[in-house]
Amino acid sequence: MELFLLLCSMVSTFVSSFLLSVLLVIRSLPLYSINLSPQPDGATARIYEGSVRHSRTKPVANSFEYPVRYALFDLDSAPQISHLSADRAREAAGTNGPVFLLTIPASVGYEQNPLRVYYCYHFDGKVEEGGEVSSRLKNCIAEVTNTPWGEKVFFVFSPGSDLVAKPLHVSPFMDMLGNWKLRVDEPGEKLYVAISVQHPTLGNYFNATLSADRVQSSSTSSSLNMYFWLMPHKVALWIYWQAVKLWWKNVPFIAHPKYSNATYRDEALCRNDELKLSCKAGECVACEEDGEGTSRTRWCTWRDAQWPWS
Repeated sequence: MELFLLLCSMVSTFVSSFLLSVLLVIRSLPLYSINLSPQPDGATARIYEGSVRHSRTKPVANSFEYPVRYALFDLDSAPQISHLSADRAREAAGTNGPVFLLTIPASVGYEQNPLRVYYCYHFDGKVEEGGEVSSRLKNCIAEVTNTPWGEKVFFVFSPGSDLVAKPLHVSPFMDMLGNWKLRVDEPGEKLYVAISVQHPTLGNYFNATLSADRVQSSSTSSSLNMYFWLMPHKVALWIYWQAVKLWWKNVPFIAHPKYSNATYRDEALCRNDELKLSCKAGECVACEEDGEGTSRTRWCTWRDAQWPWS
């Protein structure tokens, strides 16, 4: 069934993307104005270009790297993008400042974002030169989507370094055991995101990184459409191709836990509680105090991803 859904998704995406690509060319002509993008005109985006690298060591070695393009939006001025609202992100992260979303924008009707990051800033009351109130990056929110199951999970984490029990079946070649160790640097001229898997029997066997440089800013939907043309499709193609390679290397296929264990999400939350308990002994950073004298409670929620995986 999962393979059938994947094939249907690929065929549907190919047909719709081809037709919309033709319309995108027509839209570039001065006589036409066809809106194919969810990005509103006037929503300035910081554009980053770099690469994503995946590396695993067990049960077989496999690594790959591919080029990517990302956009960083100020959510308070980009209300039409599919995302958590800025207010909802602030509520979940416990912040009161700006919220920026790192994402691969949809292209010709298709969206593929294995990971989105919300950067949530907090005003600390300090006044800088010029009279502006300073803000700092306090928390981040990860939005992880799996394909082709059409599920996503949101959870809050500390940007410097954090540890969270794995809450989502992302790859059919990884089980639900283990933790995700996350590190996110504040976005500036450079961008860096790192996730590694800490498994109880396989050890630290998987690492994924995003490294990118800021290249330009864009404030028009037409320029975003052209710059990110087929970028989501390329990401999906690289993911599926690597899955084929792992299958060819006889890496065991692991079915989605929902077919055998209806409580797998609750178990993930319980394992995260265990991380919090170990935090009190200073063994991890997952629930250290937030600097204001209160212990953090991790916000985590699951949702169905809208077709096609947005």
